[in-house]
Amino acid sequence: MPRTAPSSALLDPLVERYLTQLRVEGGLATNTVEAYRRDLVRLQRFLLAHRLRMSDVVSSQVIRSFLAALKQESLAWSSVARILSAARGWYRFLVRERILDGSPLREVAVARRPVRLPKTLTRAEVTALLELPVRDRVEDQRDRVMLEVLYASGLRVSELVGLTLSQVDLSLGCLRVVGKGAKERIVPMGQTARDLVSEYVDHIRPALLKRRATRVLFVSRRGRGLTRQACWKLLLQRARRAGITKAISPHMLRHSFATHLLEGGADLRAVQTMLGHADIATTQIYTHVERSRLKHVHREFFPRQLKRRSDGTQA
Repeated sequence: MPRTAPSSALLDPLVERYLTQLRVEGGLATNTVEAYRRDLVRLQRFLLAHRLRMSDVVSSQVIRSFLAALKQESLAWSSVARILSAARGWYRFLVRERILDGSPLREVAVARRPVRLPKTLTRAEVTALLELPVRDRVEDQRDRVMLEVLYASGLRVSELVGLTLSQVDLSLGCLRVVGKGAKERIVPMGQTARDLVSEYVDHIRPALLKRRATRVLFVSRRGRGLTRQACWKLLLQRARRAGITKAISPHMLRHSFATHLLEGGADLRAVQTMLGHADIATTQIYTHVERSRLKHVHREFFPRQLKRRSDGTQA
């Protein structure tokens, strides 16, 4: 007689222990741990439907059926790959704890991710955005500084809104950034951003705080740090004022930072360090952007490029 599986309303206690380990010992960010939780809930529900627990021995065929079920939901490749990654981590944990002898994912692979080039802004668009005339409102002055820092240092938006005063070294013109996995890196911010941050700290920030105290660098009139959503909203508003019609996000400034550095001849390893990428393969995607741009320039301007007339014949 098959055993009764626990309710899917609650995550298996052993999984909760694993997630706590990721947060405490692995130093993963809360958002990352919560993403793992959602992905493992999906796996648990699937296994429960097959009368299996999360710590049971399962076959590779069961895992393949799980992946097939995900694909039937029309999930994006990135979502399927992320869920598979969460499952791999879970089964590695079970092997380390000697609960299982091996992982059922050893023989399971996911199709390679299609190369999707990151969307960027042109240099002219960045200039229009950052040099947009500043209005009298103190928030508009703050927003100008935030976007300059976001582009000049290639920060993630979560890193930007999480900056504290102690992470800013104006004498060296650098930021001590806490990125994914609580890893620290030192990032230069350039003279323009350095000057703007200095002005912000001395005059704009005190006007927003009105003698209230906080460690956060970029604050609202309520004296609190800004959210990622607030940063996204202010970027959209300034982009519209600057005449930028394309869809835009804070991450596009990070993509633009990397792409423009490489276009200017920067070393790939240096860009990797500034972005905080653990694997240089992640940074190499920006070389695809550069090659794509060069191909476009070649097609457009090379004198031996054959062009077809409207009647179909070659020019």
